[in-house]
Amino acid sequence: MPQDQQQKAVIALAGRRIDAPDAEAKRFPLGAVPLVRQRLADVFRQEQAEALVCSAACGADLIALEEAGRMGIRRRIVLPFAPARFRETSVTDRPGDWGGLFDRVMGEVGQAGDVVVLDAGDGDAAYAAANDAIVREALALCRAEAPPCRPVAVIVNEGSSRGAGDATEQFRVLGLAAGFVERSVRTN
Repeated sequence: MPQDQQQKAVIALAGRRIDAPDAEAKRFPLGAVPLVRQRLADVFRQEQAEALVCSAACGADLIALEEAGRMGIRRRIVLPFAPARFRETSVTDRPGDWGGLFDRVMGEVGQAGDVVVLDAGDGDAAYAAANDAIVREALALCRAEAPPCRPVAVIVNEGSSRGAGDATEQFRVLGLAAGFVERSVRTN
């Protein structure tokens, strides 16, 4: 199908947070933000994204949300628990000025009624519940479009799983099981 006639997509996204200052393995260094931003913009254009569904952690999520906003793409945010707690544990605990971006994006997306806050508890189970909700929300948006959109899972990482407990890998598996087309964006 020619690019201009390609069916539009709803993007569900998960990926790495910015590396902590003491991180042994470098998965997403702060200096890679401009590269990842450009790669995400390219994927959004290539896939003809109608909407983006993801969480709002520092790194891949917030970069994607900001870029989608610039491009006029609908955004839906899924958080595993209350925004203030999420901001403290998944946004401002890493290098970079992520707090202000989180506040701005949450305000914009909240005004549109596209913020979903779960009460998913703590730890890995909370993030697993958020991944599941991201997949469900993206599928619901796909079905609501006329004609229906293609569901696309965008994975933002360094190209490999961290092993057990890797929420990005868990998201990738969920997306594939739900019939999403997979696209990868490298952080290096």
